[in-house]
Amino acid sequence: MGRREQLAVLMVIAVIVFGLGYKYAVVKSRAEMVPAVERAADIVASEITVHVAGAVEKPGVYRLERGSRVADAVTVADPLPTSELNALNLAAVLQDGQKVFVPEKPPLPAGTGNEADMAPPAPPGTGVGGKININTADVGQLQHLPGIGPALADRIVRYRQEHGPFSSVEEIVNVSGIGEKKLEGLQDYATTY
Repeated sequence: MGRREQLAVLMVIAVIVFGLGYKYAVVKSRAEMVPAVERAADIVASEITVHVAGAVEKPGVYRLERGSRVADAVTVADPLPTSELNALNLAAVLQDGQKVFVPEKPPLPAGTGNEADMAPPAPPGTGVGGKININTADVGQLQHLPGIGPALADRIVRYRQEHGPFSSVEEIVNVSGIGEKKLEGLQDYATTY
């Protein structure tokens, strides 16, 4: 074998070694990237993001561990003394992207101040004039409204937990299964305060 043939063989071997080394480096860098991507996905999967608004000191968007409860979100946002925490299901498990609206306590009735102390407390879920407060009533109390059965009462409570309290009785038409006709039948018996 002459000198030219030896150089040609050495060049071919060098190209093969370089090609194999390059291929090895590419495969190794991809293998190192996969665990990093998986770790990032695990971190994202173990956290949820929720929006806390209403009667809290620090409203905003919070990242919490998956499986956190409404109470955890409210605590992080620091509820105000005027917060009506009993209107929320504090034990409910939060979902990613959920909004938690903390309502304020209704104002005390006007008067001398002593009258409110002497009057018996209204039953839970009732509002002004003995009407049913759709923001605080439980499933059983909501069934006292005309045309509202157990399934609709449950949907009202779930809607309230997911979207916050109703700003008006008319907003109840956003609940699946309640239309304008049903709203007309219950408007005289329901309130939001």
